[in-house]
Order: sequence, then C-alpha cells, then structure tokens
Amino acid sequence: MKTQQSTTNIIKPPMPFNKRARNIKKTNKVNQKKTALVYCENQFGLVDGKTAAALIRHSEIYTIVGIIDSALAGKDAGKELDGKKCGIPIFANLFDGLSNLSEVPNCYIYGKAPLDASISIEERTLILEAMEHGMDIINGLHQFFSDDREFSDMATQNGIQIRDIRKPPQLKDLHVFTGQISKVTAPVIAVLGTDCACGKMTTAVELNKTLNNLGIKSILVATGQTSLMQGARYGVSTDALISQFVVGEIENAVIQAFDNENPDIILVEGQSAVSHPAFMSSLGILKGSMPDGVILQHPPARKLRCDFPDLAMPTVASEIKLIEFISQTSVMAIALSHEDLEDEEILDIIVDYEEQFQLPTTDVLSHGCQKLVQALGNNFPQLNQKIKQASLTKIPELIAS
Repeated sequence: MKTQQSTTNIIKPPMPFNKRARNIKKTNKVNQKKTALVYCENQFGLVDGKTAAALIRHSEIYTIVGIIDSALAGKDAGKELDGKKCGIPIFANLFDGLSNLSEVPNCYIYGKAPLDASISIEERTLILEAMEHGMDIINGLHQFFSDDREFSDMATQNGIQIRDIRKPPQLKDLHVFTGQISKVTAPVIAVLGTDCACGKMTTAVELNKTLNNLGIKSILVATGQTSLMQGARYGVSTDALISQFVVGEIENAVIQAFDNENPDIILVEGQSAVSHPAFMSSLGILKGSMPDGVILQHPPARKLRCDFPDLAMPTVASEIKLIEFISQTSVMAIALSHEDLEDEEILDIIVDYEEQFQLPTTDVLSHGCQKLVQALGNNFPQLNQKIKQASLTKIPELIAS
C-alpha cells in the first residue's frame, strides 16, 4: 500500500471565482444529481480508496466530475480502476480540479475509508477551502465533521451543508430486534464476504441493477457508508451503531423495504466477514436479515486480511462452513474479486471453484451477473417464472442454460 502524502501549497482561486462557485451551486442544486469532486489522495484504486472507487462505478445521488489523487494526476479514473475510460479526470489537488472543471462542483466528498480515527492537518485545510468555494461536504468517516466547531462555523459562514453519513439515528429512533422479519415473504439474499473491501458492495449493486433492468423489482439494503452515498434508500451504517441496535436496525431496514416497495427480492450488503476477529457487523447482518440465501464474495489472490498483515485470509470452504453453521441459510453462489489477477487466472479459478464447491461462481465486473441471476431462479421458484418472462436478451448466457 502506498504511503500517505501531504497535499500542500494549495493556492486559492481569486474572489470572483469564489462568488461564481456559489452562484453555480444554487442553480444546480434542485431536481438533479449533485456534481461532486472526490478526495482520495494517494489511495485511489487501493483498498482504502474503496469509497471513491464505488462512486465512480455507481451513484444515484452524485455525478462524479473528478478525483483528487496527486499520485495519479492527469489519468482517467475509469482506466485506472477497471481498465476502461470513463471520462472522469484525476487531479493533483483541489486547485487543479477547480481550475480545470467548467463549473465548481456542488459537493466535496471525502472518498477514503482508512482505519485512522481522524483526518490530517492537510486534509482539514482542503475541506475548509472546499467550503470557502461553496461546496457541501460529504463525509463517510467516524469523525463527524458537523460536530467540529471550526467546520460548523465555516459551513454557516458559507451557507453550505455537512453530511456525516455514518452519524447514527437518534436514540429514540433506533430499533431492537422484534422477530417481525418473519413476515417478509420476498427472498432476502445477503452478500457476505471473506474479508473487508473485497467487493461485496460492488456485487450487490451490480446484481441489483441487473435484476431491475430485467423488470424484477430488487431493493438493496445498505449496511455501510459508501452504499448510502451511492443512493441506497434503506439501511444504516452498521459500524456506527451501539451494538445493541445493530441486529434490530438491519431487521427494520429489511421490513421497511418490504412494506414500502413490495419487492420481488431484497439484497442485503455485507460488511467485513463473519470470521473476521476485528469486526462484528457481518454477524449482525446475518442475524438481523435472516437471509434465505448467501452470495459469498472472495478475493482469491489475497493472502492476508486487509489492513491486518498478521492475519491470514480464511478459505472459502471455512467461511461457508461457518456461515452455514451459525445460521439457517446456505451459500448459493460465489462471487470473486479480480484484484491482482489476470483474466485467464480468474477464468481458471471460476472453473476450479465450481468443481470444488458445486456452486455457480463469477466475477461480476468481468463476467456480469448471469450466473447469479440463474442461481436465484434455481433456488426460488417465485423468481424463476419472472426471470423466464424477462427479456433474456439482456443477459444472453441464460438462454443457453
């Protein structure tokens, strides 16, 4: 992993540019996606840059107009991330971005997800400067910017908003487990994983989009800050909750999605791994959603746990055994992360896993969601008829199966 670099010598644009920023912001703010510049210094495309990466791939709330990462300045974000140009530039710093964009973005998003408890002095400076230019601040850290006196004063002074994604609901609005999850009759599928930052959210988002494109009403329940930034309508950032309420909040989100949307299927985003000794979120997700099936995400080339160099990765077999031992559900498919793997290696692993585990296996970014959709049809008769009735030309591999 690259080491953190300081962003220094940021030159502020002159005042007329600053005033123009506020005028642009007011005209762009209503009834459309907000434009956003995403800060991801020295981490874009790496594990701790997963928030920025997810927003490049999908967002229902923001139109991403640039990434800040001086190590990759001048490059295309899509090319760096997935090998395909997306037209989103990477800038060296805030001034570089504002100088090259035709309009000042509505929002400045902190797009890293580090283990560090607080931001650096240099990062504070950039956030304050973004506020001076009239940009709303979107923050996914445990450090709540709205509780910071300097930040809140600057926000008031410049008429902008700070949105702390991980800030939990007030105590009076939190839920404990009730057992009402039993009334949910639509299939509930949890996308769990063998580690942090291994593609669980990406698979959940891609599968959700594929199902809806087929005319199958799928609702995604978010359990982390990034998917909430992407626009998930139901869910909560589980790792910011008091432990007593994690299971209840997940249950409540699934129930609300079911009651309000009448979906054909509900997908629940996973966090970390059931086997991970450092985090509890996956257990709460497994208990609260009581899924009818699990899709297991795994990065085959990863030898050590993300951010924990002394912890070896679990095997797919051990994670499946653990999930199925502590719950009343089963793993129905495997999704892979292609990090540090060539295309041919991924294809070989897919063949190997399908033979070894007798489970459909795919990498949704490289090979789409066809196998996952087919697995859902095979496991849930009520979905199978809708899948057959869908326009299967959108997922051609299903025709041959």
